[in-house]
Amino acid sequence: MNIGFVGVGRMGANMARRLRDRQFHITAVYDTNRATATSLAAELGCAAAQDLSEVTAESDVIFTVVTDDSAMRNIFSGSGDNLLINARGKLFINCATISPQVHIEIENLAHQAGAETLEACMASSIPQAREGRLYLMCGGREDAFRKAEPILKELGSEVRFIGKAGEAAKVKALVNMVMNINTAGLAEGLALGAALGLDLEMLRKVFSQTGASSRVLETDGEDMQNREHSCFFSAAHAAKDSGIALELGCSLGLDLPLARATKEQYDRMVAEGLGELDKSGIAELTFNDRHKHSGDRV
Repeated sequence: MNIGFVGVGRMGANMARRLRDRQFHITAVYDTNRATATSLAAELGCAAAQDLSEVTAESDVIFTVVTDDSAMRNIFSGSGDNLLINARGKLFINCATISPQVHIEIENLAHQAGAETLEACMASSIPQAREGRLYLMCGGREDAFRKAEPILKELGSEVRFIGKAGEAAKVKALVNMVMNINTAGLAEGLALGAALGLDLEMLRKVFSQTGASSRVLETDGEDMQNREHSCFFSAAHAAKDSGIALELGCSLGLDLPLARATKEQYDRMVAEGLGELDKSGIAELTFNDRHKHSGDRV
């Protein structure tokens, strides 16, 4: 089976490496950053496609890992060149965190072209992509899921079929909304602890043993304390994903004040040029000795 990748940044590249290690044949990679695609292609021994349609031509299954709704629509329906040119019989597995409606749109476009799509939303980060330990939430037609399942099981420690197109994207939006709220809350708790003169090592330990515990405390608490914000999940993506959840709530007439406040914090990071910091970088907005992000450790 020939597999192609569109979008080979931090996640896509490591997914491709994982499948190559599991003896799958990676035939072509594509990225808007040509240097990134060329470097990975040399590593994997495959083509660095110059056109999206070339990836489709060279592959039976195509993974897409792009940034947002606009990028997703462009790769599937862009004028002149897109993935659905001569796509009959192909399977597209779309892993980006985008709006549920866009997954539905893409599924309809693919079916018109004689192709299949599956959303495989990822609730994990870069190390899990490389090690085959992703948490994958899938949506689409069940026959497409069954076709993709053997490949997905090489990428994920948990592969869950949620339902029809768009349903997994709804779940992923909520996962990231709650994660982002937890991250912002942890940053404020640690910042207040620091302002009160508390030992943050002790405070994090107490948090971990009480109702203040969370997965985010495990992954981000020490980084917030030490101002180590190497990017695993960017503030820019956190802002985007909280926005997806807010739009879903708005469409149902729900007010989500915590999600809204969290998005405002991440939007502020983006506006101040900190969008490519890890989401843990939200602590730079809360600690009172980090006003305007003083210091060179950020």
